[in-house]
Amino acid sequence: MLVDANFCMNLALKEAWKYQGFTYPNPAVGCTIVSQNGELLAVDAHKKAGEAHAEVNALQSAYFKITDDNTILSLKKSIDIHNYLLSHHNNIFHNVILYTTLEPCSHQGKTPSCASLISELGIKEVYVGSYDTNEKAQNGNQILIESGSIIYKEQMLQACDALLSPFKMFLNHRFVFFKWAQRLNGTIDDGIISSSASRKHVHGMRNVCDLLVIGGNTVRADRPTLDARLVNGKAPDILILSREKDFDKTIPLFNVKGREVFIESGFSKLEDYKNIMIEGTSTMYELSKEYVDLYLCYLAPSFAGSKIFDVKNDTFEILNIQKESQDIIMWMKREV
Repeated sequence: MLVDANFCMNLALKEAWKYQGFTYPNPAVGCTIVSQNGELLAVDAHKKAGEAHAEVNALQSAYFKITDDNTILSLKKSIDIHNYLLSHHNNIFHNVILYTTLEPCSHQGKTPSCASLISELGIKEVYVGSYDTNEKAQNGNQILIESGSIIYKEQMLQACDALLSPFKMFLNHRFVFFKWAQRLNGTIDDGIISSSASRKHVHGMRNVCDLLVIGGNTVRADRPTLDARLVNGKAPDILILSREKDFDKTIPLFNVKGREVFIESGFSKLEDYKNIMIEGTSTMYELSKEYVDLYLCYLAPSFAGSKIFDVKNDTFEILNIQKESQDIIMWMKREV
C-alpha cells in the first residue's frame, strides 16, 4: 500500500503545533510512524523541555500498538523509554516508516540521541522536514544515513520551517509573540472571554516565557496577577509599558515571589530576554508591531461587549488553527 508522505507529515505538524509555546528552550516537533502497509501506528510530539522528544514518544506508542506490551506506557523518563525499546524491540521496527518535522537530534543532552535510537532500532525509511541548525544537535541525518537508513529530506519543508521558526529566533536572538482573546464580534471587554481550557493554555506558555509585556492602562484597570498558577508554573518577569511610573503596588502582579517588574516607556528591556509574550489591546498591538514575530489569537464562540480589538489594514498568514475546548486558537504571521 502506498503511503502518502505529505499526509503523514501533516499529522506530525498538527500534533506539534499543539505544543508550540510550551517547549522552550527546545523546538516544537512532531512525529508520525506508520507500518509498511500504511497502518497508522503513532502520532506524537515533544511536549516540554527535558522530557522525551517527539520521536521517542511516537516510538513508545508504536511499540505498544505493535506488541500490546503495556509496560512501556508506564515509563515517563526519556532514558527509560530509550533503554526499554533497545532491550525489547526484537526488530519489530524494521519495516516501519518514520516522519519527523525536524532532523532527529544527534547529541546526548538531557535526553539521549534520537538519531542513534532510530538507527539502532533498524528503521530504514525516515522522512525529515526541517534541518536542525542547532550546532549541539545537528547532523542526525548523517547518523541515519551511515546506519543504512534511507532519508527523504525537506518533506513539506516550508510548513516544517514555519513550525520551527520560534526556535530559530530565540536560538539566534529572541522570539516575541503577541497574544489576545476576542469574541466572534471582535470584542475584548465585558468579563472573561476565553474558556478555562484556553486560559490554562495561556498559563502553560507563561510558565516557560522569560518576559511578559503588558500596557499600563490594562494593569490599572484589570489589576491582574499574570502568573502561571493554573499549571502550577513559574511566573515570568513583567514589563509594564507606561509613561506614568506611579502604580498601586497592591496590584497582585507586583507581589509575586521571584519576579522582577519593570515600568518603562519603551521596549528596550526586550534585549535582555529570549522568549517573550506580549498581551494587550489593539493599542499595544500597534505599539509593538516592529518587535513581534508571530501572533496568537483565541477566538471565543460568543457575542458580548462593545470594545473592539480594532486593527485596520493588516492581513495575516494563518500558520495553524486548533480547537481548545470551545475556542479556536490561531497562530499567525502578519503579512508586510
